[in-house]
Amino acid sequence: MNDLPIDKDEILKELDLIQDEDLKYRDGRILGSMCTEAHPFAKEIYMKFLDSNLGDPGLFKGTKSVEDKTIKIIGKLLNLDEAYGNIVTGGTEANIMAVRAARNHARNHKGIKNGEIILPRSAHFSFKKAADMMNLKIVEADLDENFKIDVNSVKNKISDNTIAIVAIAGTTELGLIDPIEELSQIAHENNIYFHVDAAFGGFSIPFLKNIGYDFPEFDFKLKGVSSVTVDPHKMGLAPIPAGGIIFRKKEYLEVMAVDSPYLTVKTQSTIVGTRLGASTVATYALLKYFGKSGYSKLADNLMKNTYFLKQSLEEIGYDVIVEPELNIVAFNHPEKSPEQLSRELEKINGWKVSVANCPKAIRIVLMNHVTKTHLKEFISDLKKLY
Repeated sequence: MNDLPIDKDEILKELDLIQDEDLKYRDGRILGSMCTEAHPFAKEIYMKFLDSNLGDPGLFKGTKSVEDKTIKIIGKLLNLDEAYGNIVTGGTEANIMAVRAARNHARNHKGIKNGEIILPRSAHFSFKKAADMMNLKIVEADLDENFKIDVNSVKNKISDNTIAIVAIAGTTELGLIDPIEELSQIAHENNIYFHVDAAFGGFSIPFLKNIGYDFPEFDFKLKGVSSVTVDPHKMGLAPIPAGGIIFRKKEYLEVMAVDSPYLTVKTQSTIVGTRLGASTVATYALLKYFGKSGYSKLADNLMKNTYFLKQSLEEIGYDVIVEPELNIVAFNHPEKSPEQLSRELEKINGWKVSVANCPKAIRIVLMNHVTKTHLKEFISDLKKLY
């Protein structure tokens, strides 16, 4: 730390140089991220509420009331009339909260001390963090030939120590939707907590269904679903950090509550204490600003770009791994490894793609910053590397 103050213009010059090293979403070269640039209106709202702290809601009653409204709106979107939950930092924190709720509920109501979580091999790595933090055992269910969780495998892995079953609505690597209806029935029949990680799909599937896309049920319409993760800072265009966790019952929050005697509320259920209110209010503003019709148009455009990319890849001879269900396309070169192709794409024109691990493939996420013009450039470069 410097001894004397430094002029802010000098600091800004330094920070400009630092920011120049960051990739920009608007350049369309970020093809592997599930995040995107926040909407300008959201940025405006974010700055307005930058100092609000949801960790001490008695001091920020207005902001807390907005969080409650936001949870209610998202709950309705997920077919839940009376929703409970929070806007948190992202899918990881939301998933950790869900696992903690399941662990505590099973411990209090079933006396399970050494809990097990059944989840697919395609599950997000956040569940490994949750298991490590809570000393839980992960039981991996097999995937079927379509890279979705195998229902029979789940059935066979249920034990007296099972505290939760996890399914995915929009897998991180392929954007696929697990057979959630069947798993919900299994969880309900066995009285097991069932969590749906819809961090990716939760903010697009309802809107796509709204305009006629055919998707299976994945949310609280299914009686076995206990909680759902949904991330507004993905397709919702909210500023980072804005993840969401929605619970069917208030008791799932209550079993996580710890005393917080020196705050304006006496208990706290979230993982973190201090919580930024700005992202929550920005999410609320966008939900009102776009409405169902606006978000449906955005989701439809992403799917049209997805189909365009898939068709273009097949036309030039690349192997598309699976039929896209959401806005992710995974593909391979007939001869080159995904790692090699990834390096060549970055070298040829600065394309930043990611490599899926299950199965090995180039993975493209069609977010709002990726336009059809960018895709045409990308296809042109892929032709050169074929």
